[in-house]
Amino acid sequence: MTNAEHSVRGDAAADPGTRAAAARAVLWVLVAVLAVRQVAVVVRRPPGERLTDFETWTGASGVLHMAGSLYDPGRFTGTPFAGLVLKPLTTSAEDALGVVWTFGSLLLVVALGFVAVRALPAPVSRRTAFLAAPFAIALLMVSLPVRNTLFLGQTSILPVLLVLLACFVARGERLPGVLTGIAAAFQPAVLLFAALFWLTGRRRAAATGGATFAACTALAWAVMPQDSWTYWVHHLAGAGLGERPDSLANQSLHGALLRFGLQGPPEIALFLVLAAAVVLVGLRRAVRYARDGQLLLAVAVTGCVAVAVSPTAWQHQLLWVLLAVVGRVGTRASDRLVWPAVVVLVLTLPGKMLLPNVGVLLPVRDNVLLVAALGAACVAPFLSRTSPHWSRPVPTDHARPVEPRFAWVPLFPFWRRVLSRPNLLLELLLIRVVYSAYAKVRLAATAGRPTAEEHGRQIHAAERWLHIDIEHWANHTVVGVPWLRDFFDYYYSTFHFIVPLTILGVLYVRRPSDYRWVRSSIGFATVLALAGFWFYPLAPPRLMPGLGFIDTVHGVQNLDSPDFGALTAVTNQYAAMPSLHFGWSLWCGVVILLLAPKVWMKVLGMLHPLFTVSTIVATGNHWVLDAVGGGAVVAAGFGLTYVLCGPRRLRSGAAADESPGPEPAEAAGTPVPERIGTTGSPV
Repeated sequence: MTNAEHSVRGDAAADPGTRAAAARAVLWVLVAVLAVRQVAVVVRRPPGERLTDFETWTGASGVLHMAGSLYDPGRFTGTPFAGLVLKPLTTSAEDALGVVWTFGSLLLVVALGFVAVRALPAPVSRRTAFLAAPFAIALLMVSLPVRNTLFLGQTSILPVLLVLLACFVARGERLPGVLTGIAAAFQPAVLLFAALFWLTGRRRAAATGGATFAACTALAWAVMPQDSWTYWVHHLAGAGLGERPDSLANQSLHGALLRFGLQGPPEIALFLVLAAAVVLVGLRRAVRYARDGQLLLAVAVTGCVAVAVSPTAWQHQLLWVLLAVVGRVGTRASDRLVWPAVVVLVLTLPGKMLLPNVGVLLPVRDNVLLVAALGAACVAPFLSRTSPHWSRPVPTDHARPVEPRFAWVPLFPFWRRVLSRPNLLLELLLIRVVYSAYAKVRLAATAGRPTAEEHGRQIHAAERWLHIDIEHWANHTVVGVPWLRDFFDYYYSTFHFIVPLTILGVLYVRRPSDYRWVRSSIGFATVLALAGFWFYPLAPPRLMPGLGFIDTVHGVQNLDSPDFGALTAVTNQYAAMPSLHFGWSLWCGVVILLLAPKVWMKVLGMLHPLFTVSTIVATGNHWVLDAVGGGAVVAAGFGLTYVLCGPRRLRSGAAADESPGPEPAEAAGTPVPERIGTTGSPV
């Protein structure tokens, strides 16, 4: 059956279509670029900063050696069997080993990707079969476990590959057991797969796996008895090796309990109880998915259980969690991307990018990889292949746009807006990740103080020529009126984020189709603003020497002090052109003007950009031309949204079916009343 299924997938992939072929070529190019980059990163690092888990074996001559115990320096965290396998590398030169090791690890990643794609549960669409291999390999290469493995020189990819080979490639019962036993000799928690074999009826494979693990461990005891005693007895299966067990790098239940402040026997007892519960629930789910024909998901769930219950689960050992992306969660098509998106984001981005630095969220942020592993093992409601929604989820109700003014709009006709609101969790993750990326790029986009001040002089000269250089007058006028100064200072530091987030929240609840439209427009505007920050760093008036501006928000700053500009390390103070303070406020005003049902709401909404432009000028934080730039990027954001998505006004699917052509009023461009979509929200 496996061969027949594989041949069918091969035939399906043989006729992909032109677009799929082009996409596949792009993905393979991306894989090649990522591979070259990974090798270059290792090669360019000086000795001592690459393959750091091998650093303790490097002698003065640059050749690896293995003198004394593996665990004396405190960096090697693998099993004694892993050290025994790596021992022949002690005759290699460190420089050559860096290239060979990295290249070999990348080959393991490629093999892992191919085996995982082969194991996808049927049925697999033609396009998926054609694009899956390069996509999976690229995803593996950018994941945190693989990047961490390549940096440290670890063997964590090998156990995962051995288990996949045992489950999906090896024939019979003996060879799968041998491969699993060897994998467990590298990573002891992997021995749980022997239990999976036993519970799914493959008892000979389970027994062979246990025997192979015992043989490998006994061989290591015979060759390196002192190291074996240190690992298995003194450190109790490696617990305590490497970094502190309560460090954020240890994403196991044991590490989380230690970070929560539990110590000694109470912590050990609670850990054992929780570990037993996770093993019981996780293995039962894995057996159910294996019998359902989702063996790859069963492997992923078992691996996540192993991660959670292991005394130490370092970042490079968490590749099992990424395999859980194959599970399908959600009966609606609009929710189907939530689970894979969460898994990919968690396994590719640091926790501080996913969640803000808020006290109540810190326990989740610090243990986000463990949370993902526990979610995959015990919580995520993966669909059964017998579910009617497995291949046919509840379809999304797409809106039908009105006739656009230009024939080539929308430029991307497949980018269809939907009438229902997007999944809240996915949307929050998207907003958080995009803002984190924006903050990082904004912070990096600086060419230094001299360039920023030169650009400031250029802007000041241009405003004097245009007779709009009112910043100095406004700044000193406001300073002379204490209550007005306090009002502007408060407005500058408070409403910049509150108002846009409030508008997005209200539209998400009340006007979901308009929410997608306005969210896209502010996103485009923000991305365009980054180009201005990067290519034209600009000193605001308050940071211009000799012009006499007073910084009312941040206080007096000594431009001659050597420590001047220290705040720039936290937030780029030279990201002034364009002004997103004004740009976002203008976006708020336009959205309220277009969508608010009452006239007084529209008037109140337009006051926000008026107050904001007065604030940024009066406090010395922006030039007048910065506000012009902010308005330009917002206009461009609305324009791009129109070009890509079409006009804002939509028709529901039912209305469009009843009236396939545009109504006379619509064709003439005359405003028509908003129709009600199937969700009950005005669209």
